[in-house]
Amino acid sequence: MKSALYHILLLLSLLAFPGAARSASSAGEAADSVAAAGASASEMRVRKRFLPTSRRFDREINKGRFVYKGETMMGLTVSYGTLSSEDADMFPVFENINLKGSVTTINPFVGYFYRNNNCFGVRFGYSHLSGTLDTFDVNLGESNDLDLDVPWLDLSSERFSFGVFHRSYIALDEKGRFGLFAEMELSFATGENNFSYKSGEDFKFTNSENMTVKVWFNPGVAVYAFPNVCATLSFGLGGFKYASTRQFDEQGTQVGSRRYSKMNFRLNLADIRFGMTVHLWNKRKGGCG
Repeated sequence: MKSALYHILLLLSLLAFPGAARSASSAGEAADSVAAAGASASEMRVRKRFLPTSRRFDREINKGRFVYKGETMMGLTVSYGTLSSEDADMFPVFENINLKGSVTTINPFVGYFYRNNNCFGVRFGYSHLSGTLDTFDVNLGESNDLDLDVPWLDLSSERFSFGVFHRSYIALDEKGRFGLFAEMELSFATGENNFSYKSGEDFKFTNSENMTVKVWFNPGVAVYAFPNVCATLSFGLGGFKYASTRQFDEQGTQVGSRRYSKMNFRLNLADIRFGMTVHLWNKRKGGCG
């Protein structure tokens, strides 16, 4: 009985006020449109979240401060290595080796920390390589019937370089005494090689000029020995390298050229650097000591 009475009253109200019904219908359609638009916008927001750079997670890597904004870093890295006949003892096919040489690299640099733990800087470099091979025999056995004798070789090389780098630090302890850093470097180097060798009874000489462009990745470890003095150990892990070489004879006439590029990522034991940095600042809150 109540249900029938309700439907009768509803029918009478629609007949008496048809405009209200249309308004209600329009309002309902508008509400549906707004809901649909909201759902579409919400769906678009959800879709955007799947893009790699649209949503970032704060892992609080830079929460610990190893270096403060506004500091100026001045430093020097040095590497030195030697070669001798003893280094060839592991190769039993080499005989009568008389080898000596050395490799020295010096890299002063300066950087400015534009924010905590991050800096831009410039680096200069000088490297010198020298080596002499008096005698060198290769014996692969009588069955292979191969014997090689090198009477005398001499090589010297000098290179100068300039580069820019970006370095990011991560503190390993709360007080910021120990840290790790990752460095990306873009460098340009130029130099020359002098190569002499003995052919029969005559000595011959060649000279080559070379140019190298590198984009290199150099991670490392840093430890504060004093509040503003930091010791570092870094090593090259590789990157991209482009090199160009021109070769000249004794009269200075170009006799050949070579260009090559390569990309590799591996630990290079010849590219290990020990360094020392001094941090200077004008305004600093707190300290690393």
